[in-house]
Parts: sequence; C-alpha cells; structure tokens
Amino acid sequence: MIRLPWSRPALTLIVAASVSAALTAAGCGYSREGLYPANVSTVAVDGFTNHCFYQGVEIALTEALIKEIELRTPYKVTARSRADSVITGEILQIRQEPRSRRRTGGLVQDVEYRIVVSFEWKDIRSGKIIRQRVGMMVSAGFLPANEVGETLIRGQNQAVQRVSGRIVSIMKADM
Repeated sequence: MIRLPWSRPALTLIVAASVSAALTAAGCGYSREGLYPANVSTVAVDGFTNHCFYQGVEIALTEALIKEIELRTPYKVTARSRADSVITGEILQIRQEPRSRRRTGGLVQDVEYRIVVSFEWKDIRSGKIIRQRVGMMVSAGFLPANEVGETLIRGQNQAVQRVSGRIVSIMKADM
C-alpha cells in the first residue's frame, strides 16, 4: 500500500481545486468570443422608418427589437450619443394575402401577414458596417374566420416578433 503525505480529506480538496482550476481555465467550452463582436458593448436603436400604408408597425418593431437585444444579447441599449453602435432600418413592404378560403362562401380562413425590412448595424466610432440585410422577408399567419376570430393585430405582432428575433440572431453570427 502506498502512503501519501496528505490525509484523505486534504487529497480530496486538492483534487477538487485542481479540477475546478482546469475547468475555469478551459471555460467549460463557453466563450463570448465569436458569438458577438467583442469591440461593441452598447447599441442605439434608431426608430425604423415605414414606407407602407400600415402605420404604427415601425413603432412596434423598434420596441420589440430593443427588448430582444436587451433580453438575448450582452449589449446595453442606450442613447445614440453614448452608444458604440447603431441599428437603423426601414420597413419596405407589408402585405396581407389569403392562404386559404372556405369552400362554401369563399370566406378567408387563413391570412399571411408579410413584412419586408432592411437594416444596418454600424459601429459609430469607425463607421464600419457590422451587419446588414436588404429585403429580409418575414411572415406570420393569423386566422380571421369566425370560429377563431384572430385580428390583423395578432398577425402583425407575430411578424414583428419574428423580425426582431431574426435581427438579433443575425447580430450573433455572420450569417
């Protein structure tokens, strides 16, 4: 039997400390590097502009994007005067199109609400564009038929949430 100079509790403590130090040094495989640009810590979100008939969608989209950034990224949303970067965007098109109708009477049962946007995320200090998409289309459906009775607002809210989620996903990785 081999005799060690340490007691069993001391040896356990040494092994636990070594494993903990190794895991801390390795980071358990997680790193912020690569997920988000490291030189940016704050983002300003300029209000989206809207070139469509449906008014108010630009306000809902701007608010949803701010919430998504705060929720899903390490960035702090702040005023443009204090920000490292800025997101600007515009709503290019909003359309509603029936996807299905009832066989009797032709009442629309399912409607697709489609938003087409362009946005740019720019480093304010250098002027360099970090991410940009032109003509990004997102859609959501709603059911206006009498049995369900969903309104246009439901389709609009779903589409706005999907657009803001897609923009935040694009902020994460160079897609």
